[in-house]
Amino acid sequence: MKTRNQLRDFYILWSTQSISQLGSSMTAFALTLWLYEQTGSSLGTAMLTICSYAPYVIMSIFAGALTDRFDKKKTMLVCDVLAVMCTITVLILFKTNTLMTWHLYALNAFSGLMNTVQQPASEVAMTLIIPKAQYQKTSGLRSLSRSLISILNPLMATALYALVGLTGVIAVDICSFVIAWIALLFLIRIPESKCDTKENVLVLAKEGLMYLKANPMIMTMILFMSGVNLIASAFDGILPGLVLPNPKGGSSVLGMVTACAGIAMAIGSLLVSVLPKPKDRLKIVYLTMLISLGTENFLLAFSREPIIWCIGQIIGWVLVPVMSANYDVIFKTTVPVALQGRVYACRNTMQFFTIPIGLFLGGFMVDHVCEPFMSRYGHISVFAALFGTGKGSGAALMMFVIGIGGVLICLTAGRKLKKFHYSEK
Repeated sequence: MKTRNQLRDFYILWSTQSISQLGSSMTAFALTLWLYEQTGSSLGTAMLTICSYAPYVIMSIFAGALTDRFDKKKTMLVCDVLAVMCTITVLILFKTNTLMTWHLYALNAFSGLMNTVQQPASEVAMTLIIPKAQYQKTSGLRSLSRSLISILNPLMATALYALVGLTGVIAVDICSFVIAWIALLFLIRIPESKCDTKENVLVLAKEGLMYLKANPMIMTMILFMSGVNLIASAFDGILPGLVLPNPKGGSSVLGMVTACAGIAMAIGSLLVSVLPKPKDRLKIVYLTMLISLGTENFLLAFSREPIIWCIGQIIGWVLVPVMSANYDVIFKTTVPVALQGRVYACRNTMQFFTIPIGLFLGGFMVDHVCEPFMSRYGHISVFAALFGTGKGSGAALMMFVIGIGGVLICLTAGRKLKKFHYSEK
């Protein structure tokens, strides 16, 4: 009962924000469906994600500095209101038959900018309301909600879109926002943690970078995660090219394989919420990723069976929440609260900028390098035995390449992280 009382604000904030995130994800998925129906362009729909992601990568450093200057609760409330105004604008344009592609790009970019400011404020708020002894448990619960959103979002969005159209999906999103906003305004108390300095945003952003420069353990972890994100996003770019052309594949199989990742993360999140505190969190971070990246990519590269693809996804993603929870605890217990906004923002820019690069490289290498290579040399017995023949064999070859890359990144990071000593204060 005591622990439940200590975590009251966390439970309310976590649950209501998760509901709001599910609503936002459903709208994003429905807009993708609507835009593809209008344009028939995969690149056009991909631009929705790019437009929302670009401000996050480019502006995170400055957004974190702003977060440290202002009250966290007020920052979250204002950003959420401005973001939902974008959603309401989409609804108005749609209902008046004036919604155009460029509207979505512009509104997604603005909404992405609001998320860029809101996200580090939310991270610091979580630090302020969670007792230090509960960091691992709460990180597991947050991973659980993210994995459930990844499972439910496409299913619920597709069903609602078919039944009530885009208007219905956006209405659900707005209702979820109202629930989360009212809960944050009236039910949650977030202690103030304002930055004492009156320096401008550029100076504060520089302080975040200087902190990372002065703390090589944190910097090494961030660079390691940027490498992991490069491999993981390349995987996302390759997976459709592997599954869809396969005689045993197709769109339904791709959906099943993708859903396995969310199911595995849900299992991993439950697991990490009950695991005891590990002796060496740094070792957990790189060993879990070594297992994930060193098995999943190779299982998919060498197999043409959907059941093996699903097993590979489960092995690849079940340990991600374990890694994420320990990674999160290290940051929360190492970085001073007064600096967390700007440090988290610098971290986000540095570890996430590789995601669009990985997506581009994965697709480009499959289409323009690996598939042509296998088309020319796939008849050679060793290549045929390892990667199969026909369309999709190039994607299998690229899976093998990123598997090697993932193992090398983990081994290199592990060797560097062994030099550091981390202890929770």
